[in-house]
Amino acid sequence: MNKKNVRLTVLLCTLLWTGASLAQSFKFVALGDMPYNPPADFIRFERLIGEINRLNPRFSIFIGDTKSGSTPCTDEYNVVIKNYFNQFKAPLIYSVGDNEWTDCHRPLAGSYDPLERLQNIRKTFFPSRMSLGKTPLQLTRQADVDPQYSQYVENSFWVVNNYLFVNLHIPGSNNNFEGDDDAIQEYSKRNRANLSWIERAFTLASNKSYAGIIFSYQADMFYKSSQATDADSGYKDTLTALSKQAQEFRKAVLLIHGDSHRLIIDQPLRTVDQKSILENVLRVQVMGAEQVQAIEIEVNPTAPQPFSFTPILMRENMYIPRN
Repeated sequence: MNKKNVRLTVLLCTLLWTGASLAQSFKFVALGDMPYNPPADFIRFERLIGEINRLNPRFSIFIGDTKSGSTPCTDEYNVVIKNYFNQFKAPLIYSVGDNEWTDCHRPLAGSYDPLERLQNIRKTFFPSRMSLGKTPLQLTRQADVDPQYSQYVENSFWVVNNYLFVNLHIPGSNNNFEGDDDAIQEYSKRNRANLSWIERAFTLASNKSYAGIIFSYQADMFYKSSQATDADSGYKDTLTALSKQAQEFRKAVLLIHGDSHRLIIDQPLRTVDQKSILENVLRVQVMGAEQVQAIEIEVNPTAPQPFSFTPILMRENMYIPRN
């Protein structure tokens, strides 16, 4: 065989291997809103981490609220949670929730300055481009690719088998679009960063011909339908952007969040005019609070609807155990 034929054979084999790799199914885990009742819930959280490690997912996503809104927002607690995150064998990607900072002004939470707590969260959990977990994954952070939004180290994306995963900082408590002028100013800047990151994600997915996009964030933006239309909604801009972009994208989109503590799988995102359901968009809201459980998500690139869901329901962790 001459050199030309050898090169062609190697190229063909590479293309076949790449195609087979992109068609392979993979699984990841989503969880959040825990542990809400420390120290009693620490053992439940540890059991859940052990079960996730046994299942050996490609990675896990923690969608925010590392504690309840009525427990102290201390530096020491953040370190405890970071140590738990680093017990996950696979990469752990963390999306920030409201209880970690926006609600820290509450007396039971310690009467902290929320903006100071946010800076501590960024310093503690996002010191580099690497995710958390025992085998961290290198992420592309918004701070690294867009100097205009250099402070938003928590926003990131990564690609697995031709699917784009996008992490956004969208917390509960109306996305911090309430309270004093400092809160409104913080919301306005972060909202612009999030909208820019969403637009970049859809543009990248279209240019690279990715098969789908998975967004992870904390807030339940579908708590009531008016959140998509009311001028005082901290989620209106985000929902409008997601609706417009997903409608044009036409491929599979998955939204993963927590905040309301019940497992829900549905199709709540509507077109910008709110007249029709966007059928290419699914959302899963994970359990939390009293339910120290998680959900395993499988992505099958060969299926017309690529996402399937298996709840991880540990009997030992059930608040009211089954017989």
